[in-house]
Amino acid sequence: MSKNISLSDGEWKLMSLLWEKSPRTIAEMVSELKTDTGWNKSTIFVMLTRMEEKGAVRFEEGARARQYYPAIKKSETAAKETESFLKKVYNGSLGLMVASMACQKALRKQDIEELYEILRKAEEEASQ
Repeated sequence: MSKNISLSDGEWKLMSLLWEKSPRTIAEMVSELKTDTGWNKSTIFVMLTRMEEKGAVRFEEGARARQYYPAIKKSETAAKETESFLKKVYNGSLGLMVASMACQKALRKQDIEELYEILRKAEEEASQ
C-alpha cells in the first residue's frame, strides 16, 4: 500500500542514507552526516522519531542499538514528491517546467539528449 508522506529536506538526507544501506544505527548516521550537516545524536533521534510517526522509517532493537530501516520506497516517494512539486510550482505542467529550465539555460546538452531519449521511449510505449 502506497503512503502519502511528505519529507523535509533533512528527512530526505536521512532517508537517502537508509535507502542506500540498511539497517543503520543513529551513531552510523551521525558519523555519515556530521561533516555535511553538523547534526548530533539528539538531532537525528528527534528527526527519526518524527519520521517513524509519519510511517517513513521503522526500527528493530539490536544487541547494542536500534537498527533503522526505510518503511517507504524511494521510487514511490520521489514520484509523489515530484508530482507535488509540479502541481505546486507549475500548475501540473511538465512543459512549463522544462520551458522554464530551457529559458534559464539550466539544461546542458547531455540533459537535452537524455530528455529526448526518455520521450522516444515513452512515445514507443504509447504507440504499442
